[in-house]
Amino acid sequence: RELVTEPANVIYPETFVERAQAAVKGLGIDVEVLDGAAMRKLGMGALLGVAQGSVRDPRLLVLKWNGGKDGEAPVAFVGKGVTFDTGGISIKPAAGMEAMKWDMGGAGAVVGALIALARRKAKANVVGICGLVENMPDGNAQRPGDVVTSMSGQTIEVINTDAEGRLVLADAITYVQRNFKPKIVVDLATLTGAILISLGHEFGGLFTNDDDLANELLGAAQSSGDKLWRQPMADAFDKLIDSPIADMKNVGPREGGSITAAQFIKRFVEDGTRWAHLDIAGMAWSDKPNTTYDKGATGFGVRVIDRFVEAS
Repeated sequence: RELVTEPANVIYPETFVERAQAAVKGLGIDVEVLDGAAMRKLGMGALLGVAQGSVRDPRLLVLKWNGGKDGEAPVAFVGKGVTFDTGGISIKPAAGMEAMKWDMGGAGAVVGALIALARRKAKANVVGICGLVENMPDGNAQRPGDVVTSMSGQTIEVINTDAEGRLVLADAITYVQRNFKPKIVVDLATLTGAILISLGHEFGGLFTNDDDLANELLGAAQSSGDKLWRQPMADAFDKLIDSPIADMKNVGPREGGSITAAQFIKRFVEDGTRWAHLDIAGMAWSDKPNTTYDKGATGFGVRVIDRFVEAS
């Protein structure tokens, strides 16, 4: 909640990392940080394309909790950490843009969850990955129509620079799969305005390639109070993001926008990996208090992750 609440001149990629490092100190969590130069060497063109319009250097924050059996494949949680989202060249309307300081709510939830798991000494191996960028519209910013190459090698035609969170997640998910071989990957992201049209501020959207994983997450959601509602995925939606000049484009039509966003992310999930995407755009911030939070940042995602790991 602290990370989500702070303004973007206080929390940006570098200071997000500093705040997280201070929060996990002494808890037994291993921390690794990649800067922009390290990510360029890895070929993270999707994430770096989002960051190139900002004077703030991006970061990839890796948190590891090894509380399970030695050598057992971890569960990975990947958080979208856009510390401020102007929309880039596809700039957002001015009214309400100040709210975009909380576009790193997924990354905030991943940090909070790792802290919770470490404090209760969870008997599980867990990796948390936060892709941290600022999306700004300067003279070096990514343009609509640009084509970028992701870490996976797949190419992306950037139709809308305000569909940036999925670009960040693409490279972060590739990184965690290549480096940690997780048995499950769950990403959390304040990803689409379209999910608010579907679910309002009552449920986060759940998308997954695995029915059993869906049931496990829905059970954790019900018991934790972080409510989720499963959304469909299908080849018909996937075809909507095909590009004539690249492997895919980063947006489809207006209809089904949350689903095509999830289909985009799914293209970076390797065969055999159980994966779920939680679109929490309607849940990271609240204009009214509830039983577990006051007005403002809700901490949504921390509780459901904790319960999911406990039950796994």
